Amino acid sequence: AIRNEDKGEFPMERRGLLFVISGPAGAGKSMVAKKLVERHPDVSLSVSCTTRAPRPGEIDGVHYHFVTDEQFDELVRKGAFYEWAKVHQNRYGTLKSTVQEQLAQGHDLILEIDVQGCLQAMEQDSEVTGIFVSPPSRENLEKRLRARGTESEESLNIRLHNAAREVEQAYRYDYIVVHQDWDEVPDALDRAIEQVYAIIEAARAKTKHNMRFLNALSASLKAGNTIEPFPAFQSAAPTRARMTK
Repeated sequence: AIRNEDKGEFPMERRGLLFVISGPAGAGKSMVAKKLVERHPDVSLSVSCTTRAPRPGEIDGVHYHFVTDEQFDELVRKGAFYEWAKVHQNRYGTLKSTVQEQLAQGHDLILEIDVQGCLQAMEQDSEVTGIFVSPPSRENLEKRLRARGTESEESLNIRLHNAAREVEQAYRYDYIVVHQDWDEVPDALDRAIEQVYAIIEAARAKTKHNMRFLNALSASLKAGNTIEPFPAFQSAAPTRARMTK
């Protein structure tokens, strides 16, 4: 078999990267994550478990794994979750098996989870990149929540109260993406999507995630040398001593 190195190519395989996206309810994090993976198929979206009832149009196994409280309890007992949390009277969790399998195959993975779960993930794994999707203002967040048509006044007030506490945790994230008001910025969703994807691209380009490629390239270049190597590079800029002579 011909190796990539023999054809002048070098291995780019690496373990997948994990990105956790969260933010207040109504900030648009779910839409950003969903549209991003549709536009950029080189990124996958992990499917979480939840005890809440499906919303209109949601499909089991596609949007969430919908489970009963008893089933969720059993998964917790078995230690099956990468992270889990109770949010708005319901529980959400990410299965370890799902995450590890995808990352081992080299797939870059997005977890669209609540703030509690995101912080848990970042504490457990220093390689996790946390992205907080924020509304531009309290007024805009309330407008978005009301536009859903699914919130009672009590539920709305709970979500706004929770949003205040969640924004307090945003300082612990690696990146903040502000999902602007659509009325003021018509392409706000596109901007948010591309901001998140730019973060993913930047993480992929980090030196520590390209060590295998660099090692192979370096070894190949050294093996092909037929002349004496250049001496250590020295700056052509004059030193302070030279400048004072």
